[in-house]
Amino acid sequence: MDVKSNLQHIHDRITEACKKADRTAKDVSVIAVTKYVSPERAREALDAGIKHLGENRDTGLLHKLEILKDRQPVWHFIGTLQTRKVKTIIDHVSYIHSLDRLSLADEIQKRAKKPVSCFVQVNTSLETSKHGMTKEEVLPFVKALTAHENIRIIGLMTMAPFTADETELRNCFRLLKELRDDVQQLEQWNAPCRELSMGMSNDFTIAVEEGATFIRIGSSLVGNEIGGGQR
Repeated sequence: MDVKSNLQHIHDRITEACKKADRTAKDVSVIAVTKYVSPERAREALDAGIKHLGENRDTGLLHKLEILKDRQPVWHFIGTLQTRKVKTIIDHVSYIHSLDRLSLADEIQKRAKKPVSCFVQVNTSLETSKHGMTKEEVLPFVKALTAHENIRIIGLMTMAPFTADETELRNCFRLLKELRDDVQQLEQWNAPCRELSMGMSNDFTIAVEEGATFIRIGSSLVGNEIGGGQR
């Protein structure tokens, strides 16, 4: 599998999706999800032109961070973040995609040396297997972070169901966009909330059509060397 060719194919599909939605492809950033591949494969993604890498565990992040320190990619923490792990990753990531509870926000506030760009994770599909807030919890949660000067809510994140039902997917993505707009209406100083982190290998074109600004691509970009059913 050639990562460079995969990336070109993904960019072509992003461009087509943006045309359908009257958007500009440059407004969509691709995060290469490298949690199931080696540091060498991650380096290949960087060589292909990827700037953003996503990891979901502190051990994987720190391992690749050391090996790829000469490249200095933009690191995203995209998995469920345990409160006790915040101190391990906080100085190494530019974005956290899984802010979903006040205790985690408090720990980020405590440990961060400067404001951290965070996405509030929303469970738009209401699947019990997924983390994230319900739609009703989002606005009260954001309001509760007014005094957290080290947290900047730059957007919302969701994981849609693994399904071929386009209507169901669009409903999840549209709900996230509506919630994003609601947060913007708060005009809260630390919650500009302009971004939407949504869309993976199986559904990213639909996510882009519905407004995604960050898409998280694993298997169709870098493959799956270790196993684990990466999307």
